Amino acid sequence: MGKFLAPPAFKPERTGPEADAEYRRLRWQVFIGIFIGYAGFYLVRKNLSMAIPMLEPFGFTKGELGTALAMNALAYGFSKFVMASVSDRSNARRFLPLGLILSAVAMMFMIIPIQFFSEQKALAIFLMGAFNFLVGWFQGMGWPPCGRVMTRWFSIKERGTWMSVWNCAHNVGGALVGPMAAYGAMWFGSWFYGNDEKMYFLIGTYAFPAAVAILIAIIAYVMIRDTPQSCGLPSIEKWSGSASKNYDEKKSEQTLSTKEIFKTVLSNKFLWFIALANSFIYMVRYGCLDWAPTILSNQGVDIKSAGWAYFAYEFAAIPGTIFCGWLSDKVFKGRRAMPTMIFMAIIIIAIVIYWQNMSNLWVVVGCLIAIGFLIYGPVMLIGVQALDLAPKNAAGTAAGLTGFMGYVLGTALLANSLLGFVADNWGWSWVFILLMIACVLAIFFMALTYKEEQYLVADRKGTSLPEEKAEETTEE
Repeated sequence: MGKFLAPPAFKPERTGPEADAEYRRLRWQVFIGIFIGYAGFYLVRKNLSMAIPMLEPFGFTKGELGTALAMNALAYGFSKFVMASVSDRSNARRFLPLGLILSAVAMMFMIIPIQFFSEQKALAIFLMGAFNFLVGWFQGMGWPPCGRVMTRWFSIKERGTWMSVWNCAHNVGGALVGPMAAYGAMWFGSWFYGNDEKMYFLIGTYAFPAAVAILIAIIAYVMIRDTPQSCGLPSIEKWSGSASKNYDEKKSEQTLSTKEIFKTVLSNKFLWFIALANSFIYMVRYGCLDWAPTILSNQGVDIKSAGWAYFAYEFAAIPGTIFCGWLSDKVFKGRRAMPTMIFMAIIIIAIVIYWQNMSNLWVVVGCLIAIGFLIYGPVMLIGVQALDLAPKNAAGTAAGLTGFMGYVLGTALLANSLLGFVADNWGWSWVFILLMIACVLAIFFMALTYKEEQYLVADRKGTSLPEEKAEETTEE
């Protein structure tokens, strides 16, 4: 496995117009590869959530299914950090498709507990939890290789824009799960279960998305390239003329050991600042998203309307994320802290309006759209900033640290457990107060990184890579 995942060797560097043209072509190719590859991960991520309504007739309680569901988030939070260190020492072209195929296979195995052990409830729940844990763990192999590709093929002065578009892959993949579950069951359910229609959902929810994900993994493998140097091209820093503050041509292009990677990441105080900020950003993200249907239901809003509010929150993320990424590159010259702080400050206003108008569906939906538009930009920029603040050869692990803090501390402990406990014992008003405090704490920790990014202001040449600049760089 070590040799299979080992990064490819660097080829002799080529320069000139032909090399520049190939560089530009491959940048688009690898970008499309990681976009569709990461979207594929979301086809086989939280499918159990969709299956829960069809599983309850089998006698499973919401509590039992919730326990199995929680295994996914728990595994993903840890895996995103652990597998990131492996990714930093691996060939992204192989690492991402391998993780996607393993996720798809584990998702297919989710059929087994229902088809063969549905009458043995304890065993079925155990198996669902175990397979869902594996899904979550293999899902941790998705983000890190994409981060590795981004740091190798896109410069620090343009990375925010490119990553804001790439980050929409999870919205695209997530949006396809519902239709795939419905049509997969309709098209293929009878092939496997004949007239037993209650089992059709197993094919639509688990098997069909998994099969499509495997196909996507193959396409991603064909398109992705690990580094420019493995294609005989110069590093992105040399080609673009833009480099991060910590870039060292000799050190940053070497493959570090696991010990060196963890030492580099865990000793960087700025990475800890953005990791803590990320935990509070995720508390707001999932605190608003996960509890919105419950809040609306408690106010007498029907479940259909609550569902549309949930959809509006997610859909607003796409333009918001792209705008935030563009803003960080074009207006703030590659700095991420300031746009993140601005967006989080505006979210406080939206939360206050949401809180004071919970009984008004249209105001609530408007606030959820605003929060969805605003929150996903900071979520994306935290990942970009992690790549910016860490050496290239430890970038995946740096992003993994922020992901770990976001999912384990921010989502599981704060957004789900803490806010649920507070809602039960002190009411929704205190939930909204805590969400506002989380915004303030996110702004505080981001402010601690503001000064570290100021060196980027000195270079005001923009973020684009015009042909003239690329040709001058390669000729040198």
